[in-house]
Amino acid sequence: MIFDTHAHYDDEQFDGDREQLLASMQDRGVGTIVNVSSDVASWEGVRKLVKKYSFIYGAAGIHPDDVGELSEENFARLKNILQEQKIVAVGEIGLDYYWEKESHDEQKNWFIRQLRLAGELGMPVIIHSRDAAADTLDIMKKYGKGLGGVIHCFSYSVELAREYVKMGFYIGVGGVVTFKNARKLKEVVEDIPLDFLVLETDSPYLAPEPNRGKRNSSLNLTYVAERIAELKGVSYEEVEAQTERNARKLYRME
Repeated sequence: MIFDTHAHYDDEQFDGDREQLLASMQDRGVGTIVNVSSDVASWEGVRKLVKKYSFIYGAAGIHPDDVGELSEENFARLKNILQEQKIVAVGEIGLDYYWEKESHDEQKNWFIRQLRLAGELGMPVIIHSRDAAADTLDIMKKYGKGLGGVIHCFSYSVELAREYVKMGFYIGVGGVVTFKNARKLKEVVEDIPLDFLVLETDSPYLAPEPNRGKRNSSLNLTYVAERIAELKGVSYEEVEAQTERNARKLYRME
């Protein structure tokens, strides 16, 4: 069964057909989904989904673009949510220098604090890093060792992917790998052992070809797995089975 390690089904783009779509997942080959929060408001959406659907698990954290929402009160609330049943990771957290919505210092501060919280609770992390390769790696080497987790929507070099794998992190691969101009990610998929790759959608975003530009869902991961299989020279079935095993190990659901 397909394991989607990163989705956002609490997003308003699913308001019209969320129940119908999620009810169809397991019959259509999607066995497990981790729904990931990004801001304070999304924490409640994640909690509702994990309670309603047996195959959905959750992650709680604050995306770097939204760290301005964090306060000591909200940080304490986050810690409590992370200890709830079926919440399996701290995320998504990290650095994003593309949008420049929050200062770099503020992003770094809350990134480090969320990494420390993950260490305190013994939980893996889901890392978001955009246009911030050097700073993300520096912080991860200092505060992320031993945590385990995934580098979500990986967009950097083969060399950087190898660094994260050495640290025990998985590389998240989604719809971008099917894009014609995704040379770097394809090189990463070819180079990194299948044992360290996991499937993700980032639904409703980043739908793969042939559905690029449309709303994404976990059902599209067949296209991602097919492309990985082609790049690795293995069967689709092997990619599906190994990435599911990797995801269960990543989220400590074995």
